Amino acid sequence: MTALAVALLAVVLVVAVTRPRGLPEAAAAVPAAAIVLVTGLLATDKAWDEVRELGPTVGFLAAVLVLAHLADAEGVFRWAGGLLAHHSRHRPRRLFVLVVLAATLTTTVLSLDATVVLLTPVVLHTARRIGARPAPHAFACAHLANSGSLLLPVANLTNLLALQASGLTFLGFAALMLLPQLAVLLVEYVGLRLTFRDDLAAPADADGPDEEEASVPRVALVVLAATLLGFAAASPLGIEPVWVAVAGAVVLAVRTLITRRTRVRDVVAAASPLFCLFVLALGVVVAAVTDRGLGALVAALLPTGTSFTALLGLAAIAAVLANVVNNLPATLILLAALGPSPAVGAVLAVLIGVNVGPNLTPVGSLATLLWRRVLADRGVPAPLGTFTVAGLATVPAAVLAGTAALALVV
Repeated sequence: MTALAVALLAVVLVVAVTRPRGLPEAAAAVPAAAIVLVTGLLATDKAWDEVRELGPTVGFLAAVLVLAHLADAEGVFRWAGGLLAHHSRHRPRRLFVLVVLAATLTTTVLSLDATVVLLTPVVLHTARRIGARPAPHAFACAHLANSGSLLLPVANLTNLLALQASGLTFLGFAALMLLPQLAVLLVEYVGLRLTFRDDLAAPADADGPDEEEASVPRVALVVLAATLLGFAAASPLGIEPVWVAVAGAVVLAVRTLITRRTRVRDVVAAASPLFCLFVLALGVVVAAVTDRGLGALVAALLPTGTSFTALLGLAAIAAVLANVVNNLPATLILLAALGPSPAVGAVLAVLIGVNVGPNLTPVGSLATLLWRRVLADRGVPAPLGTFTVAGLATVPAAVLAGTAALALVV
C-alpha cells in the first residue's frame, strides 16, 4: 500500500510538472485523491480533516490571484514597467537593481505567482525597450519569486502553511523573517550579479522611440495598501487572512468591472479554481503518503532542537526535498513530520529551505515551471545550464545566510 501511495504522488507531480497536452494540474491529482479514498490508503475522516485545514489557505490563494489580476487590469504592472524603464536610464545594471526591488515587492505584497505571471512579461518588455539583454532580469524575477517570499505570510502558499503550523501572528511572522529575508536578498543580488556580469556589462542598444508612460493607478494602489495593512490589523483579532484578501478583491473588482477593465469570467478564471482543487487533492495524496510511512522516515532524518546546526540541517533537508518532490508537497510532508506542536524556529527553518531551495532546479516549485512557460511563450531561452549555474551561485549561500539570520532571532 505504501508503494501505491508513493506511485500516486509521483504521477500527480509528473503531470503537474509536464502538463501533457495542456492538461491542468488537477487532471491527475483529483483521480489520485479518489483512489486514495477508495483503496483505504487514507481514512475518509482524515482526508476531510486535511481538506478542512487547507481550505482557508486555498481560499486565500484564490483571493490573492484575483487581486493580482485586478491590479493588472487597473494598469499597475504597465505603470511599474514605465517606472522601471524611466529610472533605469537605459543602463542594464541599474535596471537589474530595480527589477530585484520590483520582484521582491510584488512577491511580498501579491505573492510569487504575480511576480511570475504578471511582472515577468513586463520586465522582459522593459529590457527589450531599453535594449538590454533579458536573461539577468528574467532570472531575477524567477529567483525573487521564490526566495523573495520569506517576509510575509501572504507571499507564498508555503508561508500560509507554515504560519498555521507555527501559531504566529501576521506581524510576529514578519518580525522573525525580516532579518533572514534581508540576508537571502543580499546573497541573491550578489550571486545573480556575478552570474550575469557579462550580460549586464553589455551596453544597451535601444533604437526605438520611448513609449508613452502609463498613468498612476491610484485607486488600485490604495486598495492594495489597505489590504496589506488589513492583514496586519486582522491577525491579532483572530481574523483569517483569507477574509481580508476577499474584501480587497471585492472592492477592487467592483471598480474594475464597472469601468469594464475586466469581465466576470476573467475574474473567475483568475481565481484558478482547478489549481485550487489541485492543491486540495494534492494535500489528500500527500497525507496518504505521510500516513503510510514517509512521514516517520522523514521525521527520523530531521535534527531536533533549535541550535544553528539543527536549523541549518532542517533548512538543507527541506531544500533537497523541495527539489525532489516540489516545494508544496515537501512543505506538507515536513510540517507533518515536525509533529503537532513544532518549535517556531524549526518551522521557519523548513520554510527557508522550501522557499529558497527551488532556485536550484527548474522543478523545485510550480512557480518556476510557470516562469519557464512565460519565457518560452515570448521566445526567451532559459537554458538548464544557466539555471543550474545561477542556482549554485545563490542557493547554498542563501540557505546558509538565511538560517544564520534566523538563528539570531529565534
